[in-house]
Amino acid sequence: MDVYLLILGDHLPNPDSGHAVTEADRLRAIVEQAVVAEEAGFTGVAIGEHHFTRYIVSAPELLLATIAARTSTLRLSTGVTLLAHHDPVRVAEELATLDVLSRGRAELIVARGVSQRTDAAFGVQDDLRERFDENLRLLLRLLEEPHVTWEGRYRSPLVDVTTTPRPVQRPRPPVWIGSGSAVSADLAVELDLPLMLPSTLRDPSTHRSVVERYRGAMSGGGRVALPSHVFVAPTAAGARARWRPHLTAYAHFADRWRGDGGVDVDALMDGAAVCGDPAEVTERLNALTGLLGLDAQLVMIDIGGLPHGAVLDAIRLFGAEVLPNLKR
Repeated sequence: MDVYLLILGDHLPNPDSGHAVTEADRLRAIVEQAVVAEEAGFTGVAIGEHHFTRYIVSAPELLLATIAARTSTLRLSTGVTLLAHHDPVRVAEELATLDVLSRGRAELIVARGVSQRTDAAFGVQDDLRERFDENLRLLLRLLEEPHVTWEGRYRSPLVDVTTTPRPVQRPRPPVWIGSGSAVSADLAVELDLPLMLPSTLRDPSTHRSVVERYRGAMSGGGRVALPSHVFVAPTAAGARARWRPHLTAYAHFADRWRGDGGVDVDALMDGAAVCGDPAEVTERLNALTGLLGLDAQLVMIDIGGLPHGAVLDAIRLFGAEVLPNLKR
């Protein structure tokens, strides 16, 4: 089982103390977590892109380049790149540069993005899906081919363009489509791309119909990955007590479970989020693999102002006692 550490980089205060680290310390902590993940045996790290919110990472490629200089085996992925908001020529150049610097370890997860604030700031209108589709097709050509001549709707034409540097991986670095929609699954099938399900605190079984649609149409079955919010500690009771306030803070921040009764954190930890001792976490992640036929899992530990030391402890424990027992 390929297992990636997923870091979205929320910049929330510690709910126990009300203290938030500086932006600089938060970004440096993300780099350190990736270094420790390699030491713990993780396949890779995926770092998210957000803008104008309390998710602090707006340029994941820069963090990944920093991580590349401090690691040697870790796969380096965005999680995700908001491709409808970017020039695919520039994305191709950045991904290839990361691939060269890391000696062939770069990956990309691309998605549309749905923030009206981000759309407005980047000058994108109500045509996100069409932009995403066009940008993705051009991106794949630029990564795979030299001397690209192309004309589309959303940017100026290209005539005999070869982006540089050329990526190390052939025919190109892996590119995943990140989405849980049937439309995106169909696009992944058409373009022969792996499918990354969304990183939401939702019941994972809601993705079954999309996965079945994708698997049924994909030659060879394709590849499917699922992100999960995870926390592991030596005892189940200790894990729940340690993580509960941070999961609560994060769930409110994500604005998905608001209501008169507040967030039902116990239901989350027994359902969409995975929390417990190593045996429980292993069992539940293996159950998700069985449910969706997963080829890879993304583990998101660092949420809700969880102290950096606690995050590192969980990464190390996960690597020592969970990773060896995960099923393919």
